[in-house]
Order: sequence, then C-alpha cells, then structure tokens
Amino acid sequence: MMETQSRPRRPFASVVQMLLIALLIVSFVCIAQQWSAAIYRFGFILLIVTTFVQIAFGNIAGTANVKQSMKMVGITFAVIAAIFAVGILIAPYLVNMR
Repeated sequence: MMETQSRPRRPFASVVQMLLIALLIVSFVCIAQQWSAAIYRFGFILLIVTTFVQIAFGNIAGTANVKQSMKMVGITFAVIAAIFAVGILIAPYLVNMR
C-alpha cells in the first residue's frame, strides 16, 4: 500500500495571524473604495475589530495552540476593557480640571 504523507498542521495562532492580515487588507480595500458608503462602514468596523484581535494575537507565539491562544486573547481583551473603563471613569474629572 502506498502511504500518503500529510503535511504538518499549522499552529492555531499562526493560522489566525495570517487570517487577520488578510482581513486587515480587505478592510483597507473597503475603506479605500469610493462607490458605496455601506462598504466603507463595513470596512471601518472590520478594521476596528481586526485591529483589537490583532493586538491580542500579535502578542501570542505563532506556535500556540487553541487553548493557549484563547487564554491570551481573554487576558488581552480584559486589559483593553480595563483601559477603556478607566478612561471613561476619569474623563469627567480631567475635563473639570482647570
């Protein structure tokens, strides 16, 4: 019988990073087009979402598995949420400082 060699699977984090780069390119193309405001809005939202996810996956080793990746993404999103929360809470105080 003839054995087929299967290609080694790419690590999860590596696949997601490549997908995010492709989505970032798509979002830039959607924003750059000049024919449809709806496509522009879609591209803008896609850019925001993929940027936040890229921040998380950009700090994950390319060899990380699904569990490790999701743990790091959760921690990164918690840090981002905390920064936004602190900014929202202190903004009124900073505005009134004179």
